Amino acid sequence: MSIYLYVISINGLLLFLSIIFRFFPPKKINNIYGYRTNKSKLNETIWQFANQQFCASLLKYSIIGFVAAIILATIGSGKNTWQPMMVMIFTLGAAILKTEQSLLQNFDEDGNRKKFKN
Repeated sequence: MSIYLYVISINGLLLFLSIIFRFFPPKKINNIYGYRTNKSKLNETIWQFANQQFCASLLKYSIIGFVAAIILATIGSGKNTWQPMMVMIFTLGAAILKTEQSLLQNFDEDGNRKKFKN
């Protein structure tokens, strides 16, 4: 298998799914589709916020990851290596961490929006 086909099948698929997720976000809390964590499913406000944050983060990081994987494939030895898969794992990890940080900053443990002092 060509290294570029490998990158497209791993990182390109993640980019494609992030675009789909961005244009067709989940409407209601469910157990099938969306950013599903215990905290994100506490109420509708958190659900919408978490999915909006995750969609934006995943799209941004998957574009960066796709470009990085193409660059690694170009400068690499041309063999199918572990780098595209690791880039995909880092992409997903960065999107999840960013979303969880946003949830912690904006909502308390009970699911209420935090009040910020001016």
